[in-house]
Amino acid sequence: MTRMPVLRMLLSLAALLPALAMAADPPPATDDADAVPLNRIVALVNRDIVTRLELEDRINIAVDQLRRQGVALPPRNILEKQVLEAILLQRIQLGYARENGIRIDETQLDRAVARIADDNKLTMEQFRSALARDGIRFDRFREDIRREIILNRLREREVTSKVVVSEGEIDEYMARRADAGANVEWLAAHILVRTDEKAADPATQRRQKEKADKALAALDAGEDFAKVAATWSEAGDALQGGDLGWRNADRMPSLFVEMVSKLKVGQHSPVVRSSAGFHIVKLRDVRGAVGKQVLIVQHKARHILVKTSEILSDTDAQRRLRDLRERIEQGGANFSDLAKQFSQDGSAASGGELGWVSATDLVPEFAQVMESLPVGQLSQPVRSPFGWHLIQVLERRDADVSKARERLEARQAIRNRKAEEAYEEWLRQLRDSAYVELRLEEG
Repeated sequence: MTRMPVLRMLLSLAALLPALAMAADPPPATDDADAVPLNRIVALVNRDIVTRLELEDRINIAVDQLRRQGVALPPRNILEKQVLEAILLQRIQLGYARENGIRIDETQLDRAVARIADDNKLTMEQFRSALARDGIRFDRFREDIRREIILNRLREREVTSKVVVSEGEIDEYMARRADAGANVEWLAAHILVRTDEKAADPATQRRQKEKADKALAALDAGEDFAKVAATWSEAGDALQGGDLGWRNADRMPSLFVEMVSKLKVGQHSPVVRSSAGFHIVKLRDVRGAVGKQVLIVQHKARHILVKTSEILSDTDAQRRLRDLRERIEQGGANFSDLAKQFSQDGSAASGGELGWVSATDLVPEFAQVMESLPVGQLSQPVRSPFGWHLIQVLERRDADVSKARERLEARQAIRNRKAEEAYEEWLRQLRDSAYVELRLEEG
């Protein structure tokens, strides 16, 4: 079996925050009487604590990730602060989730872990072995996954589910794309120095602006953007070099769109102020693809549905549809009339007509038969989760659904962008409301 590093498996999960806060086993204890104790408290966060040992574990993981990405390591003291802030944000969210009753039971967790193993084409035994080879205990790995799921559910409940996208926003989005003539995407990275323009005092704002200016000066002097981001940025992706990945206009904050639109590939922006803080953005690459026609096969179909029950068995339902089929075939009855009389579907009133549908609109059992039926021919009785069906296809056509798909993609893109912006603001407010006492410099 080819060995797959477990860290790479975890990166495929698209976790909200780095997932391995306590994944690696702690270093062995020492009998040296002169050794400095590692497991002291480095931070208090609400009713929780962060220990030096936890911080060191997480720093080791961050260092490994940066080296894998070829990013130069920031100074040790900066790295400690960045990693500690990531831990604090995770703890604050987990505490909030706990207080609001968000739980993951053992059965749900077992299913999630089994899916990860299956996605990596490993049996559970092989998966346990892979974790062990990378020095990760299985019980700790399970708890990391539990935390990931909780954080995702928290974000969905508190932020994503509350995002509303109007038809007007979709129209505006599509108009912008039409004006552009192409679906432009930018590969960008960013640096964020946080400050709340409403709450922060002038002195704090000046210090944060100075910090952003130092980051800009380092970039202007030729330092690698990823290293500067890992050193100065206060965004959650700082230790990934501030990488935003490929994004189009509606998966990127509006401010960033304005910034990258003015840049050439390889350039970075000046410091730009927003309500969240001070930003620097670098344009790494740009690409565009003209929208293409999207054709799918649609079927104008109708059906008669007979549901099974305690009174009507599977055999009786199937027999009833065979009788109806025979009456239609012999010309003594009309499909529409029989559908109105016998069908137990909402389409009965319209003679069983479903309108123009594609296979993806329907359950697989129904869709498979519908796609194989010649136009005008009646199917044999077909079993689906809803009951037994008699199906007839009246017409077929190739339909261009590119406009409908564009609107669907536009809605999702706008939703993602708004959710991301809302999450950053929600997270900032949650962080500001938490009790945090740092003890990193002690001892």
